[in-house]
Amino acid sequence: MLSREQELELIDALRGVHPDEFGLDEELWTRQSLTTLIQRRFDLPLDAGAVGAYLRAWGLGPREPRERACGLCVSAVERWVRSEYPAITRAAQEHLAEVYWIGRVRLRGTMPAADVISAVSSRGRVRFMITTPTVDPPLPRDFVLRLSGEEQRTVHVIVDGSWPRNEWPRRLPRRIVLHPLPSCGRAIAAA
Repeated sequence: MLSREQELELIDALRGVHPDEFGLDEELWTRQSLTTLIQRRFDLPLDAGAVGAYLRAWGLGPREPRERACGLCVSAVERWVRSEYPAITRAAQEHLAEVYWIGRVRLRGTMPAADVISAVSSRGRVRFMITTPTVDPPLPRDFVLRLSGEEQRTVHVIVDGSWPRNEWPRRLPRRIVLHPLPSCGRAIAAA
């Protein structure tokens, strides 16, 4: 296990940096790339389950759509899942695309503060990056482009209420389709 000091050092090392900058063959951080970095940086062999526990402690991982909504939006999100989501999954299947649910969480106990922007695929694969929070940051264009990868795969991205539509990247390639999850406009940053 990582000591708390090592965990904070790791979070700081990941801030604003992608795995390819460490010579790793990933566009965004994953459990596997994080496992490799921990091994290299701390000479500490952790299995995927232990690294997955860190990611869950950081607030990453699959969540039900209703968990992505503020209390005022739960019924709207549940209706959306029944009415809109099936069409998104059908379109993704037709284009051999992956569906990602994207959101952000604030990591507590870090100085300076850190936000984790994550995308969880419908298959449960977690991809993420760590940033230094700013006031009302836009949805990072680089993050969305990296979801598509070097292969330029088609992706459908469901964006939670962390970012209003006017903070979404503009002029994305057609292979990247953004879908808004219903939101009353309140930022959703789970602790």
